[in-house]
Amino acid sequence: MPRIDLSGRVALVTGASRGIGLAIAQRLAAAGASVAVNARAIDDGILEAFGKDEAQRISVLPGDVGAPEAAGQMTRAIFTHHKRLDILVNNAGIMRPAPIGMISDDEIDRTLAINLAGAIRLIQSAARLMARTGGSIVNLSSIVGLKGATGQLAYAASKAGIVGATLAAAKELAPKGIRVNAVAPGFIETGLTAALSAEVRHEALGSIGLARAGTVEDVADAVLFLASDLSRYVTGQVLGVDGGMVL
Repeated sequence: MPRIDLSGRVALVTGASRGIGLAIAQRLAAAGASVAVNARAIDDGILEAFGKDEAQRISVLPGDVGAPEAAGQMTRAIFTHHKRLDILVNNAGIMRPAPIGMISDDEIDRTLAINLAGAIRLIQSAARLMARTGGSIVNLSSIVGLKGATGQLAYAASKAGIVGATLAAAKELAPKGIRVNAVAPGFIETGLTAALSAEVRHEALGSIGLARAGTVEDVADAVLFLASDLSRYVTGQVLGVDGGMVL
């Protein structure tokens, strides 16, 4: 089996201070990539999450992807330091469960700004850098964006939007050698799912064919595949990482 080698490549992972984002950054760095890690609140202490050699290839880019100016700021910083961008992982996201009729305007705006608009802006900015050498963009959707879920109207809409953005970008950017795919995790043990009630957790786990919750490493491995040359002929796909979950 070929070894995944990302030596010499530059990656940007948003929402990378913990959970799935951090696991993705760790996988990419372990494969040899230089990784810019982003989150709203992040500092150099995150380097402790990486091996000694890997930490030398990690840069920290604080910023709120929900802010319109964030995408341009991050890609400019990467260009200044590396002169290229090969991999973009749009992972940053929030999930605020609420029943229909109880979702505030602020929550709607914030969810769409971070989960969807921020990803669209980063796709645009990243594509300008990748146009010279090609690259891989991986967007984090969700099984909720594909199947829907009670109490997740805004979140489901934002993640469904990610699927549409992925498919559109894949068609437009393919001639430039830029592949665009999405990963749709199911029930993954993270800070987002930790906030769910015991009843919701029990119901979710009972719907998973493989009879366990997913781990952040399960998702990170799928992203690593899509970021690497092992998926060099794969674009415009939505890869479910859900253990056979049925909603």
